[in-house]
Amino acid sequence: MKKFLKRAIALCLMVTVLGACSPKKEEVKKDQKQEQTNKTEKKKLTVFAAASMTETMEQIKKIYEEEHKDIEIVYTFDSSGTLKKQIEQGAKADIFISAALKQMNALDKTKTKDAKVVIDESTRFNLLENKVVLAVPSDNKANVQKFEDLTNENVEKIALGNSDVPVGQYSEELLKNLKIWDKIQPRVTFGTNVKEVTTWVKEGVANCGIVYATDAYSAGLKVVDTAKEGMIKTPVIYPAAVLKDSKNANESKEFLKFLKNDKCKAIFEKVGFALAK
Repeated sequence: MKKFLKRAIALCLMVTVLGACSPKKEEVKKDQKQEQTNKTEKKKLTVFAAASMTETMEQIKKIYEEEHKDIEIVYTFDSSGTLKKQIEQGAKADIFISAALKQMNALDKTKTKDAKVVIDESTRFNLLENKVVLAVPSDNKANVQKFEDLTNENVEKIALGNSDVPVGQYSEELLKNLKIWDKIQPRVTFGTNVKEVTTWVKEGVANCGIVYATDAYSAGLKVVDTAKEGMIKTPVIYPAAVLKDSKNANESKEFLKFLKNDKCKAIFEKVGFALAK
């Protein structure tokens, strides 16, 4: 009998201890509910940005999401012309950052009469400036030293962006001003965006290419010449704006504001960008 009582008492004590250590059902439900709430409250900001911003914007994404746990940044990188067309065709995005004024103007009613009401004009501003450069592979077998060298016989292949790509438009303007555009056409291969041009040069598919200073830096290419004042009359400006139908307008405005702070400025300047004046 005594043994039975001892076992019974021990069993009761064990149940009491386990009950004290186990979380209450109400607390478990509360934690699960909070976890579910955190998931549903996280907002996705969809940003359409020029391909030349890929490396810098990916760095900024990490910093921003770390400081804003309720926000997830989703990027689509491509040529500004392609992104513009996608937006015009109804692609859903919160923010558009173009590598040229032309593509943004086409979506801005205040700039173009035929433009649809696509962007919130009140949010538009010039974010960055870039430079157009002549880049070559590290070995530079064709011995290209300046833009004028593109006419040399030893230059067999020149990589340029096509006419829908801002860097291609800048390249055409520059080469026409130098009066060598027509002469080099048989040697030109056109890329769909600046990253494709950069890759061709890096892999030696082309002897040289005209890209942005930032892309040459990111790809580890050698810059042999930079477009000087007068070579290109169109400024290499990157405008940004919130789209009119954004469902996260306030959060989008906050993100664009963040891009102008000192942390982002340091990231942009490291690869050759400058904040627009």
